[in-house]
Amino acid sequence: MRWEIVHRATEYVAEEAGIALRNSAFSPNIRERMDHSVAVVDAEGRIIAQAEHIPVHLGSFHIGVANLLGRLAGEGVDLEDGDAVLTNDPYISGTHLNDVMVLYPVYWRGRLVAYIASKAHYVDAGGPLPASLNPRAKTIYEEGVVVPPVKILRRGQINREALGFILENFKTPAVARGDLEAQLAASRVGAARVRDLFEKFGDVSEQWREAVEYGRRLALAEVGKWPAGRYEAEDRLDWAGELLPIRLSLEISEGGITADFEGTARQVEAPLNAVLGVTFSAVSFAVRSAIGGHLPTNHGFYSVVKVKAPEGTLVNPVKPAAVGAGNLETSQRVADVTFLALSKALPGRIPAAGSGTMMNVMMGGVWRGRYWSYYETIGGGSGGRPNGPGVSGVHVNMTNTLNTPIEIAEREYPVRFTAYTIREGSGGRGRHPGGDGIVRAFKVLAPTTLSIIASRLEIGPWGLEGGEPGRPGRVTVRRRGGVKTIGSETVELAEGDEVVIETPGGGGYGRP
Repeated sequence: MRWEIVHRATEYVAEEAGIALRNSAFSPNIRERMDHSVAVVDAEGRIIAQAEHIPVHLGSFHIGVANLLGRLAGEGVDLEDGDAVLTNDPYISGTHLNDVMVLYPVYWRGRLVAYIASKAHYVDAGGPLPASLNPRAKTIYEEGVVVPPVKILRRGQINREALGFILENFKTPAVARGDLEAQLAASRVGAARVRDLFEKFGDVSEQWREAVEYGRRLALAEVGKWPAGRYEAEDRLDWAGELLPIRLSLEISEGGITADFEGTARQVEAPLNAVLGVTFSAVSFAVRSAIGGHLPTNHGFYSVVKVKAPEGTLVNPVKPAAVGAGNLETSQRVADVTFLALSKALPGRIPAAGSGTMMNVMMGGVWRGRYWSYYETIGGGSGGRPNGPGVSGVHVNMTNTLNTPIEIAEREYPVRFTAYTIREGSGGRGRHPGGDGIVRAFKVLAPTTLSIIASRLEIGPWGLEGGEPGRPGRVTVRRRGGVKTIGSETVELAEGDEVVIETPGGGGYGRP
């Protein structure tokens, strides 16, 4: 089939653009951890293909691209050949301030035929704290600098006024400049490959439409095999001593999937709020995972998933509510609660809960006369499966990043690692036990501001079919004066202080 050849080639366009971004990025967060994503979008704004990058980025493109194109159209902004638009406004792009989104139009023979969309997590986007993720933020303005949609390229030339504003406000300007150039390079690579497709096969817009329609038909056919009905589930997000309910009513019908979050906690004065793009991304990730097999993850699939998230709730806040951790922690719990609902519809097919936290570590300060900023997420255990145990020491659900190699981190930052091991026995017991979490510990070699954003610190990941929950996570600071357990908060470290991070194990599956 001609359309399938074109579609597979388009998937590799996204992959190649993503490789270009990774290889030319400055920050270890992108270069080593691969905290970035790329998608190819048609002229109508539909996702045609995307690389296998970060789940929370990928699903949010479906919302973010539509928001951005709608904003540009409403303001009468046209994108010409060689232009590129940048924004990090989470209420437009669909994630959080650190994720800088670039949209690059692709012209072929004088006609707009596609866009290359990319997101990259900049290690610092301004604001009062290193890495721009503030555990105590109440608004996005306490997290970092909001950059509204702006043409960062105009007919191929950098917009120096916009660039100057960004670099003056992001606390690691040299790194931010390098990562931006990497995104622009990836955009050019993707655009060149799309034009190659058009030159080789002619106008492939019709083949893209067929790929989207095939994705929709196949998704509906697979969902049509599931038992129709409404399946209820509830999970809780632990934060600062509170347990915030996330309630889901998942309706399965021949028309697709509808996820209704009526009854979920109202938005909070904390960074836990998840913009609609994050909520959609987490739901669609869980549904896509349950389908399994080959399915084009394009607009056709995304059109089968509908999300009803009441405005002003934890899963669809009103601007300017803080959202930094919504992308990180609430996304994980939305995925968990969707899996829990699916486990009732598809018994024997859904695993127990994974670690359920990205266990975010943010550090920084002044060292050797320059400001430094470090960000990392730490994996845990995946849940026990119907056919086998969970996996130990992996990232689960909405993060698909790698770790920062110890050698790189010690070379770039004033840290020395003291432990990096599996947290033995942290997975929940079961016929198929949950995977174990990770112990990652380090000492700081200079005065450092440390922030932790995490969940599953009070209640462990749930088991299924009689399996026991995994052990909750724990963060400990060891100073000369003693040992202190901390939660999602910011603390000041002195030279020689040690931080020990223990991530949750996954839940067990089946009675032990």
